[in-house]
Amino acid sequence: MTNKILSIIVIVMSGILVVVSSSYHTTFFNSESAKSIIVKNTKTDAISKMELEEYIIGVVAAEMPASFEMEALKAQAIASRTYALYKIDTSKKNYDVVTDVSNQSFITKDEMKVKWQNDYDKYYEKIKEAVLATKGMVLTYEGKIIEAYYFAMSNGYTEDVSLVFNEDLNYLQSVSSIYDNETLKNFSVTTKFTSKEICNKLNLNCETIRFTNIKRSDTHRVNSLEVNGITFKGTVFRSKLGLRSTDFEIKVDGDIFITTKGYGHGVGMSQYGANGMAKEGSDYEDILKYYYKNVEISVI
Repeated sequence: MTNKILSIIVIVMSGILVVVSSSYHTTFFNSESAKSIIVKNTKTDAISKMELEEYIIGVVAAEMPASFEMEALKAQAIASRTYALYKIDTSKKNYDVVTDVSNQSFITKDEMKVKWQNDYDKYYEKIKEAVLATKGMVLTYEGKIIEAYYFAMSNGYTEDVSLVFNEDLNYLQSVSSIYDNETLKNFSVTTKFTSKEICNKLNLNCETIRFTNIKRSDTHRVNSLEVNGITFKGTVFRSKLGLRSTDFEIKVDGDIFITTKGYGHGVGMSQYGANGMAKEGSDYEDILKYYYKNVEISVI
């Protein structure tokens, strides 16, 4: 990203910090409330208050390979911080987020040590650098914090949010993701099932299986299909069978072979796509503004 000379005006009114610059749009968050987050550990059910940037380090460590490019890690840090702030603003519970994939994953320093072994010091410092280099940065659309969905790997295209989460968000539209392709490990994965296994997983009373009327989106993901005459949404079918994505092909040859492309729900930023962009010279701003349309990077 080209270095810019910024003209910054700081106005303090009623405890709210408002920052205006030629690069970043304004956000309207109480600067104190944005410094911490209340986290429920889904393994222990313990609820604790954490410093926000410490939490983001644990999220990036859990959500993105530490071996990824620095600019991809920075993009992940901003997306994760944005998602956290969105949850702080919208949660109706006595905590803001949980530590598993139903929100965004989080691991402790001890878990990082187990995960990275001898590379702990190197990877912890790398992720900490990415988080602190983007400290306070979030994504906004028309002045509001966005729902910064992200996922591991696309099938070559991200998906329109309306087809996955039934939401209408202009900044989460389908885009091509050219670095998500067959060159990546496990881009295409085939899983074998028996008819009985699928009947059980779909809660169907059957011994044989027929797949018909498969309907796909423009990105080749399955919107819906019929199994023995019963209609399932592609997202539901994926969830019940534990498939890696909704871009799948089904082959029946005695057993049932389902081949998926990509990994994840497909909405927002592709992490492997972001890493591919970073390898080709894109910075975190390029990456984020590609996957999230017409957004601004703001500072809390």
